[in-house]
Amino acid sequence: MARGTAAILSRIRSSRHDVSRFRVLPRNRCEWRNPAGSAFDLAKPTFFTSLVNMVHFQSASGGPNLRGFRNTIGARPFSSVGEDGDGTIEDRDDVSGISDSMNVENGDASESDCESSMDESGNFSEDVDCGESVGYKQVELREPAELYRELRDSLRLRGLKQSDWEMVSEILNYFYKSSWAANQALGIYIGRSFFPTAVSKFRRFLKKKCTVDVCKYLVSIGPGDAAVKFLFPIFVEFCLEEFRDEIKRFRSMIKSADLTKPHTWFPFARAMKRRIIYHCGPTNSGKTYNALQRYMEAKKGIYCSPLRLLAMEVFDKVNALGIYCSLHTGQEKKNVPFSNHISCTVEMVSTENMYDVAVIDEIQMMADPCRGYAWTRALLGVKADEVHLCGDPSVLNIVRRICSETGDELIEQHYERFKPLVVEAKTLLGDLNNIRPGDCVVAFSRREIFEVKLVIEKLTKHRCCVIYGALPPETRRLQASLFNDPDNEYDVLVASDAVGMGLNLNIRRVVFYSISKYNGDKIVPVPATQVKQIAGRAGRRGSRYPDGLTTTLHLEDLDYLIECLKQPFDDIKKVGLFPFFEQVELFAGQFPDVALSHLLEKFKENCRLDGSYFLCRHDHVKKVANMLQKVQGLSLEDRFNFCFAPVNIRDPKAMFHLLKFASSYSQNLPVNIAMGMPTGSARNDSELLDLETKHQVLSMYLWLSHHFTEETFPYVKKAEAMATGIADLLSESLRNAKWKPESKQAGKPKTQQKEDGYKRPLSLIKGFDKQANKCAHVLAKHACFNASLYESFVIPSWLEEVRHERSSEHERSSQREHSEKVAV
Repeated sequence: MARGTAAILSRIRSSRHDVSRFRVLPRNRCEWRNPAGSAFDLAKPTFFTSLVNMVHFQSASGGPNLRGFRNTIGARPFSSVGEDGDGTIEDRDDVSGISDSMNVENGDASESDCESSMDESGNFSEDVDCGESVGYKQVELREPAELYRELRDSLRLRGLKQSDWEMVSEILNYFYKSSWAANQALGIYIGRSFFPTAVSKFRRFLKKKCTVDVCKYLVSIGPGDAAVKFLFPIFVEFCLEEFRDEIKRFRSMIKSADLTKPHTWFPFARAMKRRIIYHCGPTNSGKTYNALQRYMEAKKGIYCSPLRLLAMEVFDKVNALGIYCSLHTGQEKKNVPFSNHISCTVEMVSTENMYDVAVIDEIQMMADPCRGYAWTRALLGVKADEVHLCGDPSVLNIVRRICSETGDELIEQHYERFKPLVVEAKTLLGDLNNIRPGDCVVAFSRREIFEVKLVIEKLTKHRCCVIYGALPPETRRLQASLFNDPDNEYDVLVASDAVGMGLNLNIRRVVFYSISKYNGDKIVPVPATQVKQIAGRAGRRGSRYPDGLTTTLHLEDLDYLIECLKQPFDDIKKVGLFPFFEQVELFAGQFPDVALSHLLEKFKENCRLDGSYFLCRHDHVKKVANMLQKVQGLSLEDRFNFCFAPVNIRDPKAMFHLLKFASSYSQNLPVNIAMGMPTGSARNDSELLDLETKHQVLSMYLWLSHHFTEETFPYVKKAEAMATGIADLLSESLRNAKWKPESKQAGKPKTQQKEDGYKRPLSLIKGFDKQANKCAHVLAKHACFNASLYESFVIPSWLEEVRHERSSEHERSSQREHSEKVAV
């Protein structure tokens, strides 16, 4: 928003040398006279963005070619990023200086002495006869400031045909809808919300004051971008004179919502000469292992994890090696005496303390639409001599750009997988009987996870562990340890996309139950980056299964899996930002009586960002803010903290407890848990859901206790004991789970649920049904794909086996369908 047409005009007009004093000189100064004999001085350039230095040119004829003059000066479109990268506009103390300094060297424009052909209501009377204007084609060469003054000082509009005025009205409507004009208007602090009002008043101004020359010129060019760019400089002059108060108010608001140059928010980190080491590579490549080795060698270090689960795992591992390490997450703080190392979630990283080594894991999460700001803040603000970044190559280019801005030294270390990831062309053909020990079946809904678990345990001798996002970290760790232990009966894992990071698992083969998921609106394909992250969990160096395999349950999904794995990593262009509370508080000073949810929405509309950043989504925050709006006695900071509590906004019970916590706090009462402890493990799916909700409520209480005073949340020990007990009950419930999960959309046909969503390609499965040879050809085509090196092999005997199984499919179909019905 800093360097556009309007911004340059505003800056020049607010300086002592305004636009009208800026001369465009030919190499040999000369004076020309028009046919009427008046001297025409070249001191009136058109409105353009390059008014920085004197512009010299020479036409082929030795004189100024005025007709092609506009084309000699390239006007650039408005951008929110400055030409030199700073994205700023020179500020002045008072907006009045923008227009008060306007002086036109060539004198004031003369007033029109013609009578009006339009009455006060705006209707034209065509009985007025006025002479044809001679020089309307020269209007485009006139200076905007002078032209606006002429319009402003003119008495009445002179005779125009009704058809001409209708064309002018159409042009003004086009200007009203122009997104280019709306963007340019930001340069003079005309906000998007006020832009329609400003244009409406400008339209009324032209309706009363427009001269014949201007009208005829507009009619000659018609509605379009040329008309918009002609009118916009006049619109700027009009706004600077008519809307001084609005501009001043919006300017102050924009300044308080300025998120440009975020690296300057951390001056102590900028004063250090940091070394940024980027460990760049796919999963199972050893990048995090090498970074942690350096972390443990340092005298003082901090590890920033994407998940509580991974922070807890590093905490246990480092302490087991005899290095004292503390644990800091939103829900718990374990301070180990004499420890100089910290394992924390990325949101909890301190930008105040000094460290020798900092490790930021999964750095590609900077681009996450909701949580990306936490990684950006950690990278920009952590005060460490060495900062180790672990992640895939998707954000490498933007990290390079950030390091060039911060002045930090960047060292890149690239990794490859220890063993290639191989796609099995032989899928499970839709039959869960083909599950083998060490398999991980990935489903993308809680219901599917329990259905798959139930079918596998009914049809086979395998026992399944279960991992999904709603489970507590303690329960997920226990399920992972059961699966990794070769001495028990749990040899199959059924998991959601939560298996993609945060757990070290001995997975032989990742099997995608489906490659589509519900995104809150409709069924969509799983993003390629997520497919690669999950599939890469197969195979682990030093485990029972060093070679990684991946495939799908259904043959028709195989093409999409291969396509995802072939795709290179995305080149991320922007990373997330979100304001600190102090920035929100400063912005709130412009709107003292606005609720927090509306305040955040206004901040989103008016904030300024550099080209490398986006504002993270805050739907979760707004929904909690709306719920807490009627709670009296909460300060803005209190509301801000409550809104970031880890609550499932789709769970009414969890939201109810958060409302109770906030209400008690607002009344200066000790916040009580007010929730009973379950007596036993779950016997059905509704009881299992209730246990999950209770644990989430306790986790929320613990999080709030670390963000408010201890006196207001005095039952921390009780909450910790209850959370541990419920986590144990959940683990026991999962071991005994043999029920069918309840449907949240009972009675709704499946065809309606996926009617508008993603549908799997059916070409391969139809090929199996119609032509066995065609299927063999397709399988042979995919048999030699390697997801890491794009080359591999599949045992040729598999093809014969697949053909044989497919030929007997019709004979076994009735038996399999009967078995599945009994199981479900």
